[in-house]
Amino acid sequence: MTYDADLDAKGLLCPLPVLKARKRLQALTSGQVLRVLADDPAAVIDVPHFCAEAGHTLLRSDETPDGQFYFIKKA
Repeated sequence: MTYDADLDAKGLLCPLPVLKARKRLQALTSGQVLRVLADDPAAVIDVPHFCAEAGHTLLRSDETPDGQFYFIKKA
């Protein structure tokens, strides 16, 4: 999947991955995609909840040995 920006949030615990994603999304224009890598177990709940609350679209999430990738399309 293609994306416009990347955020490595590995090693960060709740709520930092979501807070950093929100800040990174502010720099993007509507329709652009942010890829987030997180290894916080709470991210599987926090990232979809953040997207729903903020109006962004969670396009995809993938589990990898390094953590989870989330592809967020800015509203």
